[in-house]
Amino acid sequence: MTATPLLAELTFRARAQAHERTSTCPCGAATLADRPDATVVRHADTVAKAHAPDTTPTDLTPRLTTAAHLPDVFLAPLTPTATPLQSRLITFWPYGAPVDPDDPDAAPWEAAGTLLARLHRTPAPTIPLPPMRGPAKAAHAVARLRDAGPHPAVAPVLHAWSRLPAWARAEAPMPDTTTLCHGDLHLGQLVRHPAPDGPWRLIDVDDLGAGVPAWDLARPAAWYACGLLPPDEWTRFLTAYREGDGPAVPADGDPWPALDVPARALTVQTAARALTKALARDRPLDEVEQSLVDACARMVSVPPQLAPSSAK
Repeated sequence: MTATPLLAELTFRARAQAHERTSTCPCGAATLADRPDATVVRHADTVAKAHAPDTTPTDLTPRLTTAAHLPDVFLAPLTPTATPLQSRLITFWPYGAPVDPDDPDAAPWEAAGTLLARLHRTPAPTIPLPPMRGPAKAAHAVARLRDAGPHPAVAPVLHAWSRLPAWARAEAPMPDTTTLCHGDLHLGQLVRHPAPDGPWRLIDVDDLGAGVPAWDLARPAAWYACGLLPPDEWTRFLTAYREGDGPAVPADGDPWPALDVPARALTVQTAARALTKALARDRPLDEVEQSLVDACARMVSVPPQLAPSSAK
């Protein structure tokens, strides 16, 4: 496959940055991702990322600054600001070893919970930081589903979305504007640095911002509620978060009043993305995708639980 001009130039920039960092570069190169919203390449121990086309310096710069000042939570960027490249912004990062998808028993659920608790306890920086982008991303997924065409499974997904409070649909400000949140937490956002066995750190600052911290627990909570995440893995994650004094849920007792609305929103988002892909490829839903649609259908019969800070 012929490399696009962006991919070719990003690969060249990654090589140049790697060679600035060391005179003995082993010169191994790889494309880690090449999507419309992100292109990521690696050269030896240096990673270059081209951010989404709509990313602005006003939003990205404070996110980079925040990550740089939280080295015990985030993988720190190699440069403090982004560089323009073909109408995109690019950033440079040290390489970190990702979670092994072929070894689910080694999934770092405890590390994820601990890092989130540490992030959520960190005071918001004095620099202006954009809102956490979780609700906006969910709203974008639902908008794409509406444009994708008719399908019997679309109605329960959209109905479940309509029952969420306005803030969870990105139609009103979030009720919490002071807590630092990752905004798109899943196991693909953790790496070990230095690779291959250094401490776990969070990556991807594109959605970092102030908001409702329960959103960062919502994806594993949704998977657990849908039967896609085993109870012991959910318990490991939640226990580590609570032991780290994470503020998103009570220290003990039922966590669901705080998690219910974000977990519903993430279920709808995931179902919307799955449906959109299935419609684009004109294929039936697989078992996992159907379970997400079924979960949306069940939501409609049970009103969302609203935590005191989220009852808007």
